[in-house]
Amino acid sequence: MASENDIILIYFKDKPLVYARVESITADHKPNWYHVKLLLLSLPLQVVTWILRDSYISGDEFTMNGDKMRLEKVVSPKEPETTLSGEKKEIPLKNSRKTKVISLNDLKKQL
Repeated sequence: MASENDIILIYFKDKPLVYARVESITADHKPNWYHVKLLLLSLPLQVVTWILRDSYISGDEFTMNGDKMRLEKVVSPKEPETTLSGEKKEIPLKNSRKTKVISLNDLKKQL
């Protein structure tokens, strides 16, 4: 379930539409319904408040004006592992070939 300060992705008609940050979740007078204040991360920034069931906040599909909607919590990808010296550990890719790294600084010097 998404909670305050989480980043979510809003799906509209089964297609990703916009990212948003959950600003607050407050209880409605009806049981299991909540006022969810969202900061839409679009240009320009917008703040909206939707009244949603707890299951909708957890990712269940719902409709708005007859259109399918869904919220999906965004999980940050894991950072590369680091060694004891603090250097980033290289993670080998599957089916990768050895490639040569070309320094752009060296190319500038040659010109």
